[in-house]
Amino acid sequence: MRDIEWVKESVFYHIYPLGAFGCPRENKGEETKGHRILKLIDWIPHLKKIGINAIYLGPIMESGTHGYDTYNYYQIDSRLGDNADFKEVVKQCHQNGIKVVLDGVFNHVGRGHEAFVDVLKNREKSNYKDWIAGLNLGGNNWHNDGLSYECWSGAEELVKLNHWCEAVDNHILNAVGMWIDEFDIDGLRLDAADCIERGFFKRLKSFTEQKKSSFWLMGEIIHGDYNIYVNEEMLDAVTNYECWKGIYSSHNDHNYFEINYAMKRQWGQGGLYSGKYLYNFVDNHDVNRIATLLKDKENIFPTYTLLFTMPGIPSIYYGSEFGIEGDKNAGDGDYALRPELELEKLNNPDLIDHIKTLADIRKDSNPLKEGIYEEVQVRNETLVFARVLGDECVIVALNNTPEKKPLSFDYRGQHYDIELAPHGSKILK
Repeated sequence: MRDIEWVKESVFYHIYPLGAFGCPRENKGEETKGHRILKLIDWIPHLKKIGINAIYLGPIMESGTHGYDTYNYYQIDSRLGDNADFKEVVKQCHQNGIKVVLDGVFNHVGRGHEAFVDVLKNREKSNYKDWIAGLNLGGNNWHNDGLSYECWSGAEELVKLNHWCEAVDNHILNAVGMWIDEFDIDGLRLDAADCIERGFFKRLKSFTEQKKSSFWLMGEIIHGDYNIYVNEEMLDAVTNYECWKGIYSSHNDHNYFEINYAMKRQWGQGGLYSGKYLYNFVDNHDVNRIATLLKDKENIFPTYTLLFTMPGIPSIYYGSEFGIEGDKNAGDGDYALRPELELEKLNNPDLIDHIKTLADIRKDSNPLKEGIYEEVQVRNETLVFARVLGDECVIVALNNTPEKKPLSFDYRGQHYDIELAPHGSKILK
């Protein structure tokens, strides 16, 4: 029997380690080696202060550049450290009540992975030729390799693996087993999950369940029906991009009807994902920081209230709890979203206190952790909804304007008259 109840209690913190801890952008072996992952241990007091009890770490396996071009699934990136370093990180996290989830980049590898290197060298004689999806030894590419292959989103640096090849799955499952046995990790986030042959997820679920009954699997899915992936045979959760868009645009457009519709559709009575715990976020390593996305920066307060009170699992992207900005279109691409940070030099006490309060409220509220969604009153500039679990309920009210908003509404036979501060919110138990 699986035991992933811990996820219901979780407030995640998403870190992109290669950026956050100041790694060189290119892995040059001995020249760029370091023990930078140990910086995470120094972050633990801050994480505990704001109510974090789970972290999701972006790629930490050996790669050539940004981490999503994996060279070796069996070792930590030398820019971040060695096995002993990461064991100590996980140990310290666990001792402080923090679960550790890693990024599993299993759709593709970098051109420096042993399988691809061997194919380039030995071509039709390579024992790995079936590992590469769409391999055509009569083709060519912009590297002038004299062969072609499938890649992720047209990026030839990211060589797609053939998950119809049993040896590929075995190679990855053995690596996952090593990360569980040697480091005691608690879960995986599966990169580009919509690109991977779905039978692999069934094998992965069965394998990890036998290894560790509390192991959690979450997939990166952007569009479509999340039920295809979130079910008893495959994954436990996926990234909730539908609500990500609705959260910030409802505040920017003064249109709470948008996010209300999405939440009712997903988690209302008879909702599409009722009883499932999707992974909610307001920003991450691929999209602009929430402080950049919001037209009125003060709306960051009701935005975080919504993140912590909507159904699902809340996640904070490192640094955004301080309201830092990041725009991927400003010239440095995704690196602008993945900066090195020294937390002790950042300060935003109002937002930090707000997030800490929200985490505390959620932790002590079963309806907020497990309840269904009920619309109470929806207007362009204000939203009132309830989270209901049996006879218990919590009411949440939001204001996306710079004016005070008096609200009057009835819910479950009781009348309420409240006033919301500018960009304010209230949680009524």
